[in-house]
Amino acid sequence: MARTCPYNLCDGSGFIVDEATRTSRFCRCRDQIVAQARARGLSAVIPKKYRGVSFDRPPITHIRDGIVAYVRRFVGEIDQRLDAGEGLWLFGPVGTGKTSLAMLVSKAALDAGRTVAIYSLPRLLAEIRTTFDEDSERSYTDLIDRLTAVDLLHIDDVGAEKTSPWVLEQLYAIINARYEQERSIIITTNLERDELAEQITERTVSRLEEMCEVLPVGGRDLRRQTFDVVEDPPSADVGAALRWDVA
Repeated sequence: MARTCPYNLCDGSGFIVDEATRTSRFCRCRDQIVAQARARGLSAVIPKKYRGVSFDRPPITHIRDGIVAYVRRFVGEIDQRLDAGEGLWLFGPVGTGKTSLAMLVSKAALDAGRTVAIYSLPRLLAEIRTTFDEDSERSYTDLIDRLTAVDLLHIDDVGAEKTSPWVLEQLYAIINARYEQERSIIITTNLERDELAEQITERTVSRLEEMCEVLPVGGRDLRRQTFDVVEDPPSADVGAALRWDVA
């Protein structure tokens, strides 16, 4: 399928040609074309389970209003947020809707034509390991460069992988590269801040704190709910919902 320019300025090639002067210049879409080319080969598909995720359907409708409102605002400003390198850090108990919220953001970014890479941390580390195979078609450096270049890197289950010096080194390398390039990242984790720091080191968590808005997604395990009963009313205090000490 032929590429089209999102700004209707060129023929999709990334170059604006002036026939009168027989000169050309870069189009505004060129950076997107380069980024999309570098993102090829990364996991950029919303998993089947989350393709129907919506602000109007469970489990999102059973998450506290303050948290959902913040994510809805983030999604509504997706281009500005990604251009500014802003991200989200969603934490809370198992089954509280963290991944569904994160998928809403990734879906919005893809719909906006932005480049996205979506991984669980164990899968991402497994992909990094393959670059060290003798028959690997991609080098370690190339993969890290691609992970750094995408507009949004979405990593689920941070802290779920058994730690080792190698794991900590890879995770720090990815997050630090995006930190230095001011690229957006969204993570989900079951661990609170200090627990996560113990698991993946303070220096990595410190960078994530600067890159992301921290959202505590509390509540019960929604996977065990039938959704045919009325839940406790969510707090309307958005400020309280965004503090670490939310119950």
